[in-house]
Amino acid sequence: MRVRALVAMALVLTIAPAVPALAESPPAPPSASASPSPGPDETAPADVPAPPADGETPPGDGESQPGDGESQPGDGESQPGDGESQPGDGEPQPKLEAGLASESDGTRVIVELAAPEEAAPVAGEAERLPDAQVVLEPSDTSFIVVEGSGESLAKLAEDPRVLSIRRDRTYSPASLGSLGSLASSLQVIGADKAHAAGIKGEGQTIAIIDTGIDADHPDFGGKVVEQACFSATDEGAQSLCPNGQTSDPGSADAETPACVHEQVNLCDHGTHVAGIAHAVAPDADIVAIQVFSRFNDCDEAGGACLSAFESTILLALEHIAKLKEGGRNVAAVNLSLGGGLYESACDTEPEVASLKSRIDDLRAKGVAVVAAAGNEGVSGAGAPGCLSGAVTVGATGDDDNIPYWSNYGSVLDLFAPGLEIDSAVPGGGHQVYSGTSMSTPFVTGALALMAQKAPGTPDALEAALKTAGRQITYGSVTTPRLDLNAAIAGGAPGDPITQTPPPDSPDSPEDPSEEPDPETSPEPSSGPSPSPTPADPVPTPIPLPTVTVTVTVTVPPTTPSTAAPTVCTRGKSTKTLTTAQWATEISRGKGTIPDATLGCYLGLVSKASKVFSEVTRASTLGTAYKVLKPAKKTSKAKLESELLAAWLNWANGGVNFTAKIKETATLKTVLTSVEKQHLKGTTPAASTSLLKKQVNARRAA
Repeated sequence: MRVRALVAMALVLTIAPAVPALAESPPAPPSASASPSPGPDETAPADVPAPPADGETPPGDGESQPGDGESQPGDGESQPGDGESQPGDGEPQPKLEAGLASESDGTRVIVELAAPEEAAPVAGEAERLPDAQVVLEPSDTSFIVVEGSGESLAKLAEDPRVLSIRRDRTYSPASLGSLGSLASSLQVIGADKAHAAGIKGEGQTIAIIDTGIDADHPDFGGKVVEQACFSATDEGAQSLCPNGQTSDPGSADAETPACVHEQVNLCDHGTHVAGIAHAVAPDADIVAIQVFSRFNDCDEAGGACLSAFESTILLALEHIAKLKEGGRNVAAVNLSLGGGLYESACDTEPEVASLKSRIDDLRAKGVAVVAAAGNEGVSGAGAPGCLSGAVTVGATGDDDNIPYWSNYGSVLDLFAPGLEIDSAVPGGGHQVYSGTSMSTPFVTGALALMAQKAPGTPDALEAALKTAGRQITYGSVTTPRLDLNAAIAGGAPGDPITQTPPPDSPDSPEDPSEEPDPETSPEPSSGPSPSPTPADPVPTPIPLPTVTVTVTVTVPPTTPSTAAPTVCTRGKSTKTLTTAQWATEISRGKGTIPDATLGCYLGLVSKASKVFSEVTRASTLGTAYKVLKPAKKTSKAKLESELLAAWLNWANGGVNFTAKIKETATLKTVLTSVEKQHLKGTTPAASTSLLKKQVNARRAA
């Protein structure tokens, strides 16, 4: 895209192992998957502090914190939580999501109900509660959206008709810009041979849930047969529906005035994605659904951005289900968006339960849901790609090498071309983007061809594509690359190939960590540049739109329409910074990391973390500075300061999720455990000390 997409979502991170093996070499093409690691409800490593047991009093504000020079948590001592089960093991999940009860300000939540007929009476009850307001009451669906204080939400959760109350998260898109050709990628996957055999998707329909579409673009040839829009308008959001309302049953137009900012079309992602799916399945019909909203205060420079709330995505998925029930032959749904990071299937995570049920329902109706893996360059995928019911897609180049930014690993189902893909954009033109957002519609279109050739269940069609794909092995994982020539035209799959595992994979040689250098101050890298340079081996993707979580596509007000897309990816630093050093970097004009890069990092953090920015806002330089340099140094403030610094060190590249923090604990497991404690309202001093001394100390490779 011509804009930078900052991803905002706070789902659980699940990536792998434990001694600050901090700095790492620049990202290489991913090729190994990390071995499964404990999920948020599994037993935490012995070195990760666990929350106090029921009845214990968590450290309160004003308590003394361990200072420098004290023994490290776990040095010869048993740690809190050693051998103890984590919260939720064998226990029923509470209705109210952790942390919501303590919210004093209004929070936007999804209230899941037992049945659609309960929506009106529960909405009436919610309106009678103090500090609560119903902001969305869709017809004929089993949820409402409420904004309310923790006290009101806790009262609402007592209603037996309420199944759960959780934050209405957001998701984002993944793409980037460069030079390239769609035609060559179609040949790589054998689509040209399938077309020559007369298989072009006739009689099938593909659905694109994204940022709308330019239905009049000549590339589509009148194949856009239905449109709809679901766009939130509260909390400062501006509707992107052509009629300016929260829904528009007849249009997903991506050329509305609200889509344009400083001569840049913020909504071009959906048209680009649809153009790829249409190129693979040119005879298939297209249903386009807009699910994003516009925000005009996304950064301190007045940048505009798009975000898609989970509630609008749920409505779009339900809309597709109704179209299918009404006779529209929908073969596949494309979700080139995502949020959070999961190393393995996230089916048991409560925050994605509603997405899972809608995706499973569509699959049972014969509709495959195809989702982007994400562009963080890690083993795993964001939601909804982490759900086992989705067909999850990573990116390759036309040479079948995996770009360093593509997510990878056992959670992926297929690879498809995603590097330098030329496709349609609003206004009748074309643009070249890269990302797993671009890979996903290749598979969506392929499923339409498969459904025409040999109609079957989504399970059968997916299995056929995976069996016929070219097998790419990296480390201990093998993922097939889409091959329609073998799947449809009967050709032989390409020869299997093997690639080198990425630096943060357990299959890669472990780099020894070094002791802190107290004399040398870290010199952070400038991070990713706003546009690719000739030295870059491949362009970096713009984060894909987030759904059910927030998709944030930020455009500086001075960006000209011809500007190259801003790249947002993890940095390549070989050093880590302390909280004080990060506070200096965040201060305008004082640090060495550009503001645009810092904004990118904060976007990555808000997507990966459960605390930022759903519980504590740290999405702009100003709000992040307040976290790093709190006015009152309470226990909570100290923990959040070290936690944000740890996330920023990860985003800057100075430490991997697989870095060993204490013997058996990795950065990933530590962050997961600490955030779980914080969401439950506890702020153990041991956690603050662990982050400060073992993650955020000044270290260099």
